[in-house]
Amino acid sequence: MESTLATAHDAELVLKLYDLRREETMRKARHWIAAEFNPQSFEEFMAPVQAWGTEQNAWFRQVTSYWEMAVAFVLHGALNGDLFLDCNGEPLFLYAKFRPFLAEARKVNPNFLMHTERLIERYPAAQERVESMARALEARRTKAAEARA
Repeated sequence: MESTLATAHDAELVLKLYDLRREETMRKARHWIAAEFNPQSFEEFMAPVQAWGTEQNAWFRQVTSYWEMAVAFVLHGALNGDLFLDCNGEPLFLYAKFRPFLAEARKVNPNFLMHTERLIERYPAAQERVESMARALEARRTKAAEARA
């Protein structure tokens, strides 16, 4: 994909997205989804999705919809993609983390992480980062499974 230079407006939007990530509830939600929520099966993945009214359900929806919104800015040309990717790895991490469950999840919600997937397809550097993250996550899962055994 051909790159264009980012503008001051792009930088302002990246800073606004960063600022929104720092909101207290969003920080808790991001911590939970990144560090505490480690599904090993599709059933475990779906547990918070199906637990309407719980804090984990709200956090799951908040974080995934936040990043889908931010990625949509790139896909629709409102934000420079190269700058966005240089400043934000979290949507790629979530995609890598949830990729094992994507096919089944899309039977329930066909649009789940669809914007993020389109972004990854559009930017080869994003594809490489996702693959690297997926390997690291798999190593972490293997280590955790060995510790439980």
